[in-house]
Amino acid sequence: MRRVCSGLGVIVFCVLSAASTLRAQAIQQFDYRVVATTKTSTMEKELNQNADLGYRFLTVMGGETAFGGKEVVSIMVRSGISQPRFEYKLLATNKTSTMQKELQEASDGGFDYRGQTVFESTFGGKEVSCILERDRNNRSPSVYRYELLATSKTSTMEKELKQWGDQGYEALGMTIGKTALGGNELVTIMRKQVR
Repeated sequence: MRRVCSGLGVIVFCVLSAASTLRAQAIQQFDYRVVATTKTSTMEKELNQNADLGYRFLTVMGGETAFGGKEVVSIMVRSGISQPRFEYKLLATNKTSTMQKELQEASDGGFDYRGQTVFESTFGGKEVSCILERDRNNRSPSVYRYELLATSKTSTMEKELKQWGDQGYEALGMTIGKTALGGNELVTIMRKQVR
């Protein structure tokens, strides 16, 4: 009887040990990169360099860092062995009409919205910036129609959001940007899938 229990104990131990090993292997690990810069051209270049290593854009935020001054900081992530699939485009302007035109051109080229923030240059300018992503493996990407809403009044923004929402547009993100005319505006980027 003692031998049976001992053999059964070994089997139970082996099963529990194997389950523990499988559980440990099932935990997905993430490898992160932080990209920080004061220049829009540098940000796009570094996003694409990291994308070539299998990283994918996760989030972005503009502001003042402890040592970097006024920087834009992005986080990129990869899990496991990631193959390079994505490429990035960064748009930055203080004119909403320019941003809407460039967003639409990029969308027609297969790029899709991933995030937005405000780039503040060392010379005091503020630009609304948008990070776009394209999947190199997707031969027939979705095409979107973009609209940019810009106003200095929150009540006007709500009214415009409702109007565009009724037409099937979804709000993607909002920032407060300084326009070329010198005022602070709420800038919301919206899109509607057309294909």
